[in-house]
Amino acid sequence: MGGVTELFLIMLVIATAAFAPLGYFIYKYTQKNGQPFGETEPHGDSTSFVNDLEESDIHFVKRRFAKK
Repeated sequence: MGGVTELFLIMLVIATAAFAPLGYFIYKYTQKNGQPFGETEPHGDSTSFVNDLEESDIHFVKRRFAKK
């Protein structure tokens, strides 16, 4: 019967480790009125060097195809 108890405890530890991130997320989500990570900007509103570079690449490719 000791084997069953040990197995139960090991499975309990594994389950706790597996579901701890979910519990933490739920805790943070309910803490700030549905904003788990505080005030965040909507996607695409902030300026970025990478976004500007990609936008210029897209315009370059469009101009190249428009000429042909």
